[in-house]
Amino acid sequence: MAAYRPVPPRTGTEGPPRVNPSQQPRPARLAVGVVGAGRVGPALARALQQAGHLPVAVSGVSDASVRRAARMLPDVPLVPAEQVFEKADLVLLTVPDDALPSLVEGLAETGAIRPGQLLVHTSGRYGTAVLDPARRAGALPLALHPVMTFTGTEVDVQRLAGCSFGVTAPEELRLAAEALVIEMGGEPEWIAEENRPLYHAALALGANHLVTLVAQAIELLGKAGVEHPDRMLGPLLGAALDNALRSGDAALTGPVARGDAGTVAAHVSELRKHAPGTVSGYLAMARTTADRALAHGLLKPELAEDLLGVLADTEPEGGTAP
Repeated sequence: MAAYRPVPPRTGTEGPPRVNPSQQPRPARLAVGVVGAGRVGPALARALQQAGHLPVAVSGVSDASVRRAARMLPDVPLVPAEQVFEKADLVLLTVPDDALPSLVEGLAETGAIRPGQLLVHTSGRYGTAVLDPARRAGALPLALHPVMTFTGTEVDVQRLAGCSFGVTAPEELRLAAEALVIEMGGEPEWIAEENRPLYHAALALGANHLVTLVAQAIELLGKAGVEHPDRMLGPLLGAALDNALRSGDAALTGPVARGDAGTVAAHVSELRKHAPGTVSGYLAMARTTADRALAHGLLKPELAEDLLGVLADTEPEGGTAP
């Protein structure tokens, strides 16, 4: 493998990470392989290709993976995972979290991993310890988790511009990790090995649960007769997200933060009639909202008692309390 000469890390004052290649020293070109042609791997390989690296092999099992690889990485051979390691200097392991440990162990046991090979996984849950079997085989382990949702289309490559990456790497590979993230258009954010599960839980709480909440809101608005729920929610949710990112709990509004127990009780009653599957989630989020509003002085204590009484409602979904 050609020696990897990473670019200097950014300090945050240089502007956008993409630069004119003719004006900046470049790291050596790497042959890039992808194991797991889900939504993430092909997009990262395309981003590295745009930075001057060369995708040489991709592996995928499902029909959807094969189609995605053909669309995102045309002319790149689709081969078994072992052959990806034969061809690549840098291998992206973009498989589901639960599949990663056994995959790494199996690859190490079969001797597929070559000494000096950069091995990158994109799991948010794991740091580099999960790559220890590969490290013992001579691989150079990196954990580069893009903090982004992926669609499996070209738009993913564009969204990497300015995207944060949760990075964990041995100290001696720190510059290499930073260089790869910057070349993909991202911003490295260092996460300690022991903090990876908490870091990932925070992202899942914010992003994955947001999708569920929005989908439920769209369904409920449809039942209420709104013709275009997405158009109605877009400006509201955009403003709420912007306010929350800027101001945190100070951005809380609505009946729970105001202590409007009667309104919240009406919500619960309507949800029981029209969408009983949403009640438990509504109550759980409302209780959490009330706790945070109280702690930050937004919910007046004299209004909290009645509100918390409504939120303590244990009536079973679709029925009445005994």
